Amino acid sequence: MRKTRWLKAALVSLCLAFSSLVSANTLYEAKSLYRNILVYEHQGIRCMKFGIHDNGRQSCIDVQNPNRLVLEYIKLLLGALYLQPQPESVLIIGLGGGTLPTVLQKIYPQLKIDCVELDPAVTHVAQQYFYFMPASQTRLFNEDGRVFVKRALRRQQRYDLIVLDAFDHLYVPEHLMTKEFLQELKELLTPAGVLVANTYPSRKLYPLESATYAHVFGSFYQLQQRNRILIASKNSLPGSQQLAGNAKLLEEKLKPYGIEKDWLLPLFSSEVDWPSNSRLLTDQYSPANLLINQ
Repeated sequence: MRKTRWLKAALVSLCLAFSSLVSANTLYEAKSLYRNILVYEHQGIRCMKFGIHDNGRQSCIDVQNPNRLVLEYIKLLLGALYLQPQPESVLIIGLGGGTLPTVLQKIYPQLKIDCVELDPAVTHVAQQYFYFMPASQTRLFNEDGRVFVKRALRRQQRYDLIVLDAFDHLYVPEHLMTKEFLQELKELLTPAGVLVANTYPSRKLYPLESATYAHVFGSFYQLQQRNRILIASKNSLPGSQQLAGNAKLLEEKLKPYGIEKDWLLPLFSSEVDWPSNSRLLTDQYSPANLLINQ
């Protein structure tokens, strides 16, 4: 049943994306060191995608109303604030169009944010076409996310919130999905710290990815629409009552971005819906590129 729903949603999304591209106005097209990047605009919606022949969208913005979150997965990622409503430091791995740091800067003006983006061309596009303007306490790093994490550990850096939103044109890079990498991220969290990751509910990869997160973090929350968002905490996972209380505290801050607690809270699930003997993703075994389309 889950597979059927996902396939239908994916098919609709692909059809809509294709029809948009046919009549879209191309604003920017380039081949960077790492990928093909296309920025196009259609009916006031400006989007970035990786891979000229790929229909997925990495980031979108409503040109006339930049506060509107066009891609729903950004709203789901912000659900991590229900677990950590008062972050002082955030690490974002994967910049895209810069939508998430832009929103966080507005919600928490004193927030310290480190944004890590492998591709300098993506950073350029975020600033040039998606209105991303780093605040005084926002730092940009153009390097591999895992390299940054290892260096941050050596500096004994810690974060209240870590957002893993790194994608190539297919999926999360394999070296950012393994047990070893998740253990490094867990070590980077403060005692009340929270990790949130943007993924897709791929049929073959789903149980492996789930088992790997459970191995490192124990119980975690997942929120599924078209994307699958995983939210884990450094220590004990807060229960539904605490989530509801935090959601109420954040209601006015999140309302300008179309995030309503009555919509978001019911999406939280901690159900274990994968086989108990699922194999873990490790640095020696992480075939995401082979499993994502299966």
